[in-house]
Order: sequence, then C-alpha cells, then structure tokens
Amino acid sequence: MFESATLPHDLSKEDFEKIEPRLHEDLLDAQFELVEARKKSILILINGSDGAGKGELLDRFYEWLDPHYLDTLSYFSPTQDERQRPPYWRFWRDMPAHGRIGVVLGSWYHPALDGRARGLVSEADFSQALADINEFETMLAAEGVMLLKLWLFLPDKEARKRLKKVLRADGSRKRPVVIEWNHIDTKKERRRLNEAGLEMAEITSTGQAPWYVVAGDNDRYRDVAAGKLLLDALRKAGAEATQPKPAKAKAAKPRATEEIPLKTPTVISALNLTQSLDPDAYREELRHYQHALTRITTAKDFHDRGLVIAMEGNDAAGKGGAILRIREALDPRAFRVHGIAAPTDEERAHPYLWRFWRKIPMRGRTAIFDRTWYGRVLVERVESLCTEADWRRAYDEIKDFERQLARADYTVVKFWLAISKDEQMQRFQAREDTPVKRYKITPEDWRNRAKWDAYEQAVNDMVNLTSTSRAPWTLVEANDKYFSRVKVLRTIVEALEG
Repeated sequence: MFESATLPHDLSKEDFEKIEPRLHEDLLDAQFELVEARKKSILILINGSDGAGKGELLDRFYEWLDPHYLDTLSYFSPTQDERQRPPYWRFWRDMPAHGRIGVVLGSWYHPALDGRARGLVSEADFSQALADINEFETMLAAEGVMLLKLWLFLPDKEARKRLKKVLRADGSRKRPVVIEWNHIDTKKERRRLNEAGLEMAEITSTGQAPWYVVAGDNDRYRDVAAGKLLLDALRKAGAEATQPKPAKAKAAKPRATEEIPLKTPTVISALNLTQSLDPDAYREELRHYQHALTRITTAKDFHDRGLVIAMEGNDAAGKGGAILRIREALDPRAFRVHGIAAPTDEERAHPYLWRFWRKIPMRGRTAIFDRTWYGRVLVERVESLCTEADWRRAYDEIKDFERQLARADYTVVKFWLAISKDEQMQRFQAREDTPVKRYKITPEDWRNRAKWDAYEQAVNDMVNLTSTSRAPWTLVEANDKYFSRVKVLRTIVEALEG
C-alpha cells in the first residue's frame, strides 16, 4: 500500500513510475469503499496559482479514479440566473450525493479573494465572508461531506513564465489550462491577493477542513502528493462510515408524550384561539390584502427581491386554505408551492438543507413551502428520526440559511398555524365523514395527535430559538379560518412593505 513517506519535491520519473501503480490501486479500492458505504461524500477544492497545474491534477484524478462517481464542479463569474439567487445557491445545487466525489474549480473562496485583491471588498466584509465560509464548512462536515482543500503553490515569477508559454498573442491557448487570476495583473493587486490568501488560510484552515499547500513546480510530485492526501481522506471517510453509532443514538426509541414534560407554559398555549372574523369583514379584508399583495409582487421594485413563505402548523390547522388565498393574489408564472414530505433516498444522500436550497426561487419570484426545513426540529426530533445532536445543531444551521436569504434580498415570512386540541378533533372527524376530504386525514395525523404535548414543546423551542429580526415567526390563531387567512395575508404584505 502507498504510505506517507516523505516525497522529494524533484520527484524523478523513475520514482514516480514505482509509486504510481500502487497509489492508483489504493485510490480505486478506497473509492470503492466510499461508493459502497454511501454515507460520506468528498469535495476536493483545487485552488492556487495559475500555471501550477490545477487542470492537470484534475485530469490525473480522472485517470486514477472511477469517473462514474466523480463530478467536476467548475464555477466562473455568476450567470444571470445565478445572480438572481443567493451566492451559495449554485454550490448547494451541485452538492454531490453520498458515495460521490466532487472536484471544485472556482470555489466559494474565489469571490472573496477576488474582491479583496481588486479593492472591492473591505477588510471587515472579507473577515465576515471567511466567517460565513467556516460556518458553511462546519455544517457540511456535520452532514457527512468531507472537504479536501488543496492550494497548489508556484512562485509568482514562475507562474507567469509558465503562462507565457501557454498563451498565444491572440489570447488563445496552446493547450488547456485553468486560468482564474489573469485579471489580477498589477503588483498592488497581486500583493493584496497574496495577503488575502494568507489570511484565508489562517482563518479557514480548521481541524475538520484544513488547507494543504502542495508545491506545483514538479508535476510528478504535485500529483503524487495530492493523490496521497486524497487517499488519506478516502480512508478517513471509510473509517468514519463504518464506525458504530454512539450508544445513545443507536438506542433511540420513539419518545412517549410524558418523556417531554411541559414544565412551563409555551408560546402556543398563551395564544388566544377564540379570535374570529365575521364573513363580511373577512371578505372585505381578504380582498384588501390580496390586492395589496398583487400590487407589491408585480411592481418593478419586486424584480430585485424574492419572497420565501414558510407554512407550518398543527395538522388540520388550515395551511392549505391559507396557501390557496396567497396563490390567488400571485402571478401564476412567478410562484411555486413546494409540498414537503419525508425525504427521498436521493435527498437523504445529501446534506439536510440541500433539498430546500435547490428550491429557492430567482429574485422577482415567490416560493411557498407547505412544511419546511423545520421538520428536523419538529417531526424528526419528536419521532427520533435523527439524533439529538442533529436536531440541536439544526437550530443554528437554519438561522444561517435564513440569514443568507435575507442578505440576498429575500423576505422570509414564517407562520405557525395553531388550533386547539378540541378543534383538531372536530376537523379530523369532519374529514373522515366527508368523502372528498378523506385524503386529508392519514394514520400519521392520528399518531401525531397522540404526541400533542411533545410537539408543542418542540414548537415552543423552535420559535424561541429561531425567531430572528430577519426572519421572525408569526403565530397564527387558526381556530377561525377567516381570522387566520387574513392574518397570514396581512403579515406577508406588512413584511414586504416594511
């Protein structure tokens, strides 16, 4: 097996030919274990100097690995479509499933480095960008994505010399080469880029996602050194995938209601569920707020904004009816309703938030989520479908997700529709007795009702821990459907006008 012996930077052709076959075999074996386990994925970030061999290293990985489970994820300046969404959307869109390896050229580091080098990003904004990256990578690691971050280093003088040999006078290239920093052409910009790179490495080289600097002056050394780092990552991923779950998580069983006692009154129990509207007032206010919502979402100013509506609530609380009244006020071409159910096998093979990131609309459009990313801290928590560590971690991950949406000029409006236990029973029975509504009641609804107190405690924690100034929760008294529908519409209009 290929071992981590110290490699000479001037690795000879003869030594390379001795090392390469075994390294190649070991990489394939380790990749096969990753594919078989399907519990981890790997993202290889290839960064560094132009001319240091980023493209050549990518080609070598395709030579050494099974390409059926290898993806090249290349990013240039954002397209018009990508600029209409939050910056991280395109990385989430392409996230490889467990069992796969993604090789990234032009990663989430590039916008911050480029902006800092060109003097377009302040020191404070650069530091914030690096802090955001650390949060993102921490979340990926917790969700089973292993990061291998490579910086191929070549002295500036040698890098420019190499590029001169490749580029023709008309700008075409004699052979394929990855060029990412050719627009950084003044000494001042190159100095700032180097300084930013050092700061980046210092702040974002963490225990779970360290940076590895690989000398790029010798192609054979570069490829073997990077291949060895990838082999180490694959073996680590395999070892983690085969580790038994912690005893507490492994022994988790569905909680009985009394196991989560309501020690203090919850925000839900404090609601006045008797509030109502008479039919005439309902029709008048409904018409008023629907017209207002139509006016706002069809105005020119809305083209540069997005709207994300999150609908949660007790079973039979009237989410569908509220969504229908929202739909009636929106241009059918400019919104989508996403009904969220249990994750599919494909969705479970990605980080938890992947399936929600992919549904974020372009600016100028609206997404309505019927059930949301809060499932992790609600049903998954109460039904023990994830570990306690997973749902406790999710509070911060969700807040970061919503913070990124807000920074990208999306208005996030979140509703919890609350009804009393007696009102729910009446609605369940009415659904069972009405043929055209029987599809709305399932055995799962009855199971959830049996854990009413556990769900109420989970909702209380969710509201307390994830209601922020950018994305506050609105609790809707929904015993009276007229009252709840108007409150939902009024809240959306006020959020967009605020």
